[in-house]
Amino acid sequence: MESPRSLWGKVVDRMVGDPLPAESVAAGWALGMFVGCAVPFGFQLVISVPLAMMMRVSKIGATLATFITNPVTVFVIYPAQTYVANLLFFGGTLTFSSLCGVEWTWEAVRRLGAEAIASFFLGGFLNAIVLTPLTYFIVLHVVRARRARSRR
Repeated sequence: MESPRSLWGKVVDRMVGDPLPAESVAAGWALGMFVGCAVPFGFQLVISVPLAMMMRVSKIGATLATFITNPVTVFVIYPAQTYVANLLFFGGTLTFSSLCGVEWTWEAVRRLGAEAIASFFLGGFLNAIVLTPLTYFIVLHVVRARRARSRR
């Protein structure tokens, strides 16, 4: 198994090596982050890759950034986003501990009820609103800095 450091290095190499302009690379990653946060796990690539192609932004970034939600992270991200949105919009009727015990399958979420489903989607959009611009500016900075360094 690869170390996280070497895996991150490969991701950065792919990011910097993308032949598109730095702004298009960053936009692809931001698109993937938005879709990864706002769209439920399982539908993300079907949405992010065609959008990246239509927008002419990084398909690599649009693909890899959706992996913010994956079979490991959904058990942390989904309860947190649902809990926070429920607290903000519905007065906190759902407890974090009860949400951590959910399987996060469609059937399990449906059983939680309409308020939980609304909280889940609102929380995803809140994550997207925060993480999408952060992703864009961080990736833009990394790509520009690495490309400038490699030109020297």
